[in-house]
Amino acid sequence: MADTPYLVHGVFWDGAPASPAAQASTAAHDAGSPVLRLQSPDGDFRELSLTPRARLGFEVALTGKSCLGHTVVHSSTRRDHFPCASAAAAARGKQCERCFVLDESRLMHDFHRGGRVTPGLRDYLMQEHWLYVATFAGGTTKVGTASGPRKWNRLAEQGAAAATYVARARDGRVVRVLEDLVTEQAGLTQQVRSAAKAEALLYPLPAAELTAVNARAAGQVRALLARTAVEGFDAVSEQWVRPVHAGALHAAGPRHAYPHALDRGCHGFDVASLSGANALARLDGTDAGFVVNLSQLAARTIVLGEYASAVPALQEALF
Repeated sequence: MADTPYLVHGVFWDGAPASPAAQASTAAHDAGSPVLRLQSPDGDFRELSLTPRARLGFEVALTGKSCLGHTVVHSSTRRDHFPCASAAAAARGKQCERCFVLDESRLMHDFHRGGRVTPGLRDYLMQEHWLYVATFAGGTTKVGTASGPRKWNRLAEQGAAAATYVARARDGRVVRVLEDLVTEQAGLTQQVRSAAKAEALLYPLPAAELTAVNARAAGQVRALLARTAVEGFDAVSEQWVRPVHAGALHAAGPRHAYPHALDRGCHGFDVASLSGANALARLDGTDAGFVVNLSQLAARTIVLGEYASAVPALQEALF
């Protein structure tokens, strides 16, 4: 139904290449399709394509954010999502207090420090993990981790401009020990704010410069890993291949911050490019491109429809 209220879970990238050979193929990354994942009132999920030329139209139906529920991890390959039983408002980021406590995925962050995990989460954490160094459009560089099956997807969802895998760890405990080591001794952050990623895409640095920044940081991390006494990993040097859908956002060219807040009102535009959760949007009635931070929609309730974003009245101020 056109007036169905959907709870937004966020932007996800699916269909990553299954083999190293496929990862080297640019064409293979057409299969890494970005979607906006929505939850209906009965708990079912719907996915809207965010590939180039897709149309996204919606009205924000509720004030504030609602709880996204919680996850139970059964194994490395199976997990279940449970909608919030009380449809409560979000109190901790995107969850109510009850769902935050019930969510098993949060336990993984303390596993390497001796934290308790469930049998299913332990199975997930004991699979192969990768350590990466990612650089974003403004030159900010971070260290991060990804499980084997989500090796490519993780960086696509992060919205990296350039990235390098620097270690293959036998499990999630080892890779998180390495991640903390890199932060403590090399000074690389483990998190880059979504707002900072969006702002950097307004004036992205040249690709060659970002590649050089990433290569220097990755080299420093490999040098650090070569000296560590931590066991259970192999140092690697493997480039991540950015999805083709992100190309226009990282290329040179004029673009502007989206002029409307995503916590209210009606919005509608064509997607020209997508990097992580940031879209390069084309608004009806203007040739200007706008960077829209779609992560701001997570935990909000929207109604889909044939809407169009208002073009700023003083267009001259944009140029």
